[in-house]
Amino acid sequence: MKLENDPLAAFWMPFTANRAFKTTPRQLASAKDMHYTSDDGRQILDGTAGLWAVNAGHCRAPIVEAIQKCAAELDYAPPFQLGHPLAFELASRLATIMPEGLDRIFFTNSGSESVDTALKIALAYQRAIGQGTRTRLIGRERGYNGVGFGGISVGGIVNNRRQFGTLLTGVDHLPHTHNLEHNAFTMGRPEWGAHLADNLEAIVALHGAETIAAVIVEPMAGSTGVLVPPIGYLEKLREITRKHGIVLIFDEVITAFGRVGGTTASETLGVTPDIITMAKGLTNAAVPMGAVAVSRHIHDGVVEGGPDGIELFHGYTYSGHPLAAAAALATLDLYKSEGIFEHASSLHGYWQDAVHSLKGKRHIIDIRNMGIVAAIELAPHAGGVGKRGMQLFHKCFDNGLLVRATGDIIALSPPLILEKAHIDEIVGRIGELIETVD
Repeated sequence: MKLENDPLAAFWMPFTANRAFKTTPRQLASAKDMHYTSDDGRQILDGTAGLWAVNAGHCRAPIVEAIQKCAAELDYAPPFQLGHPLAFELASRLATIMPEGLDRIFFTNSGSESVDTALKIALAYQRAIGQGTRTRLIGRERGYNGVGFGGISVGGIVNNRRQFGTLLTGVDHLPHTHNLEHNAFTMGRPEWGAHLADNLEAIVALHGAETIAAVIVEPMAGSTGVLVPPIGYLEKLREITRKHGIVLIFDEVITAFGRVGGTTASETLGVTPDIITMAKGLTNAAVPMGAVAVSRHIHDGVVEGGPDGIELFHGYTYSGHPLAAAAALATLDLYKSEGIFEHASSLHGYWQDAVHSLKGKRHIIDIRNMGIVAAIELAPHAGGVGKRGMQLFHKCFDNGLLVRATGDIIALSPPLILEKAHIDEIVGRIGELIETVD
């Protein structure tokens, strides 16, 4: 087969308007700390930590060196019936920084795999303790739980489900918590909305608790446009799930590792689920890796309660990959040695005031924030939903700022090593460019 003349043709890009991109490509060539460098040599301030992931900044030397060292010593080790020291060391480290009791770690390669793993573990646990009728899974509207068939089944982002349908049956969804009438321009967590957790009681009444295995929610829903949890909402979910013997899963692929304060949103918000999924900031995105932190009683229910042999028929070729484990250990060291979470937390107030200073700017109908995350919601254009969001995304990139567009919502989640000057630049650039959007 002849090679095509177009060097962009072969790569079918994910979550991308391929025809539009390949007409006007925007590419990144290198990165360091808070900035990317575009292929035409321009500096691009990273307002999104890549994809919510590069919390410690780009190309940090300790992480790079750890990966290089591991690649020269142990490139790969099979994880089935064998192990290697780095995976056990990393699991032990994670066990010490997860919420109390969530000290059993299962490794995956992405957030999507972490979600599917968590759902499988919940189902396996219910079966292992004699609750095999509990097969129903509860997600939430507008929830993003990855792109595996398990994740899109419990997820609630319409376009992720519409093209493929779902393979899982017996799935319900809680309502989302976004309400502009009550919560527009709230600084931090809204006071209205805790009552929406009571919808879980209605689902229990409809199907029977004996049919429900697990509930999965993002403590802060990120990819759908930063939906901040109302005060008391997660506490109610925890109370209801505990009362009915339902496993509660927090999808913390975005919120873990300092993004909203502590190591996890669970820690920051004081609500401990039974299972936490994570990825992204675990390795600072340097090597793909995900993990699932599981409470001891669920782990023991599956592992100690089963017959001899393999207790959970699940896993991945690259679970606990040596290079990923090395990257994760170096990342955790960096978070601690530089006090990155504490540094980011010290900027929460400045960040909040800065992003909310955009209130009143053209087209903006809401601003939301939590930790070092924010969303700027734009009124839809008459020409279609998402048109303004994509227009601002392109204008920002072309003017030296990377943001994330989700429909008409601009999401911000810069690396946690940012300084006040970076915040001023991000907010100032958006404030200028929003005036030029149709």
